[in-house]
Parts: sequence; C-alpha cells; structure tokens
Amino acid sequence: MQLVLLVLSAILVNNFVLSRFLGICPFLGVSKKLSTALGMTAAVMFVMTLASTVCWLVFHGLLRPYGLEYLQTISFILIIAAMVQLVELALQKLSPGLYRSLGIYLPLITTNCAVLGCAVMNIMNESSLLVTAVFSLAAAMGFGLALVLFSGIREVLALADTPRSFRGTAIALLTAGTLSLSFMGFAGLVK
Repeated sequence: MQLVLLVLSAILVNNFVLSRFLGICPFLGVSKKLSTALGMTAAVMFVMTLASTVCWLVFHGLLRPYGLEYLQTISFILIIAAMVQLVELALQKLSPGLYRSLGIYLPLITTNCAVLGCAVMNIMNESSLLVTAVFSLAAAMGFGLALVLFSGIREVLALADTPRSFRGTAIALLTAGTLSLSFMGFAGLVK
C-alpha cells in the first residue's frame, strides 16, 4: 500500500513539472507535437529510472563507504550523461525520425534538473533500492503525463483562433500555469 501511495504521490500530487517545477525546459520545448512528447516521455522514463537506480548503487556501494559523498553531484551527472548517450544511440538506430524531431532536447536530458533532482531526492530521503526504482519510474510517469497532456492542449490551441497577443509562448505559459493549478487539486489525495 505504501508503494501505491508513493506512485500516486509522484504522478499526481508532487508532479515534478507541475508541482516542483523541475524539467521545465524539455516540458516547454518538446510539447508542440504529441508524437515528440511521447518520445521524450519514453526517453525520460528510461533515463530517470535507470539513472536513479545506478546512482543509488554508486552512492551506497562506492561513495558512502569510502567517504566520497562530496562527489555525489558530479558522479550523478556523469551517470545521467551515460544513460542519455545510451538512449540517443538507441533512438538514432531504432527511430531516426523521432531522434531528429527531439533534436537538441534529447541531449538536454543530461542537464534536466528533474532527472538529477530525482536521484538526489532518493539519496536525501534514504530510500531503499526498491523505493528508489519505483519512485523514479513514477516520477518519470508523472513528467510524461504532464508533457502529454500539455502537448495535447497545445496542438488543439494551435488550431484555435487565439488573440494575436496570446499566440506562441504566451498561450503556452498560460496553459502550463492552468495545468499546474489543476494538478494542485490532487494535493489532499496523498499526505
């Protein structure tokens, strides 16, 4: 039951993008088309889950036993960069169209603060390996849910007759704010 609450909390209540405001760059940059949003969601799910798990293993197996906790941030960034390279190579081989459409935002997963934030939160909360893996996957699912919802709304808004002053970035930011407010309705769901 505790894992179910953790998943609900990570997806709805403490959504990385809409509640914690982590990962805004790819959220705004890749959300114009649903297809790229789905591709980015899959990439972030893979990277966030695997990178957080590997970071946990490195921290508890190497950094903490040898008193090297001060290398946590740099080692986590290196691990995340390695995971992003794996995703980039796989997408380049398996889906060249998606690879091209994600463009610069795919390598930017390395500096996506949501991925690093997730790994650091797991260490700070002293989570077990199982909780780390489940929380990381759920956080990535929450990121993906927000991204897919936002991209769907943006596709509809692109066809709508919006006032000229609200077109482009302005309507995207207003939409993101409204989506964030709607997710705040889940605040009482999990404590």
